[in-house]
Amino acid sequence: QVRLVESGGGSVQSGGSLRLSCAVSGATKSALSMGWFRQAPGQKREKVACIDEEGDTSYWNSDMRRRFTISEDPGKNTIALQMTDLQVDDTAMYYCAHDKANYYCLNPEDWGQGTQVTVSS
Repeated sequence: QVRLVESGGGSVQSGGSLRLSCAVSGATKSALSMGWFRQAPGQKREKVACIDEEGDTSYWNSDMRRRFTISEDPGKNTIALQMTDLQVDDTAMYYCAHDKANYYCLNPEDWGQGTQVTVSS
C-alpha cells in the first residue's frame, strides 16, 4: 500500500517562502505522475503542481508557475514543492498525491494526510 507523508508546512508572513516535502513508501510500481493539491476551508480541492515520470512539470495556473517549483528526488522517493512569495490566498491544507495510471495527476489514487500552510498579512 502506498504511503505518502508530507512535511514542511507552517505559518509564514505574506511574501515568505516554504518548502514542502513528500516521502513515498510502499509503492510497487512507479507513479506515472505525482503532485501537490491544496484545499482551503470551504473550497474545493485544487491541483497546484504535478510532475510525471519523465520529469515534466505542470502547474494549475501561470501564477503558481511563477511562484512555485515542483521537483523530485527519485533516489530518495520524495517530491518537493518550493513556494515563494506566499500570499494569504495560499493558505490551505496541502496534499501530496500519487497517480499510478495517469499523467498530469488526473486521477490520483493515493493521498497523504496533508500539511497546513498558513500565510498571514
